[in-house]
Amino acid sequence: MTAATTESGILALAREKVLDKGIGLSQREVLDVLRLDDEYIPELLSLAHEVRMKWCGPEVEVEGIVSVKTGGCPEDCHFCSQSGRFPTPVRSAWLDIPGLVKAAAETAATGATEFCIVAAVRGPDARLMSQVRDGIKAIRDSGNDIQIACSLGMLTQEQVDELVEMGVHRYNHNLETARSHFPNVVTTHTWEERWETLRMVRDAGMEVCSGGIIGMGETLEQRAEFAVQLAELDPDEVPMNFLIPQPGTPYESYDVVEGKDALRVVAAFRLAMPRTMLRFAGGRELTLGDLGAEQGILGGVNAIIVGNYLTNLGRPAQQDLTMLGDLRMPIKALSDTL
Repeated sequence: MTAATTESGILALAREKVLDKGIGLSQREVLDVLRLDDEYIPELLSLAHEVRMKWCGPEVEVEGIVSVKTGGCPEDCHFCSQSGRFPTPVRSAWLDIPGLVKAAAETAATGATEFCIVAAVRGPDARLMSQVRDGIKAIRDSGNDIQIACSLGMLTQEQVDELVEMGVHRYNHNLETARSHFPNVVTTHTWEERWETLRMVRDAGMEVCSGGIIGMGETLEQRAEFAVQLAELDPDEVPMNFLIPQPGTPYESYDVVEGKDALRVVAAFRLAMPRTMLRFAGGRELTLGDLGAEQGILGGVNAIIVGNYLTNLGRPAQQDLTMLGDLRMPIKALSDTL
């Protein structure tokens, strides 16, 4: 390494560029961060935390998610137990409106400010759009004013406009991985199709939520590529998932991402996107163990999903809420997001 690319030089550059100026790292610089030796991880996490505190503040957004349509998806996303193309244990099922209202109420009771309605589909049909509309109305009629997000796959412009009219304020559609790696992960649609949905969402005035999964066979170079592609998208929120090898999927025998590598990725993504909400999502418990949330919150993360995920168990919500209290990290108030 030259003097400019030593570990101390990389961190000094990041401090000057990201912490002091609020400018995200380039792809080359993110790659340098991902290659840092283990002994520099504490210093890296500390810097990422400083960046988060300066450019985002101390608040942590808490979100709950529920699947309104589970399983039976026609796409072949190789990581997903909900694909109908793989022999996974997950079977197709729909959640009724009373169940949706109950899930929203339970989410609000945790102190969460965000409730995300998710469906395992390529894109929503008329039945699903109608159910989402009826579900949102029922949630509002129950007196629950929690913010509502949706994740319903790829959209048409008409569907984007419908969701805006329903009052959906944020839309999740993950890019999943770097553009160069995407064809190895999904073959039934393209990375560009996902990007186009996100463009329409942004243009319609909804907040954009897009992230992906680490540990799907991508290289360090592709992790760096992914970080800067997300930065180019300028999302309001980036969910960070770590692969949970699902039985029956092509990735069932993949190794779990090592904790130290996961923390390096978290910090690197924060340094690529200093002002973005970075949310811990699926796989953090498996990758990082019980201390994972705390290490991430002190290493650049400023949002978490509490409770269970779509087809996997998470930590009990109260454990994460207690952890935030112990760290003196305030939960983002609903009034502040309206």
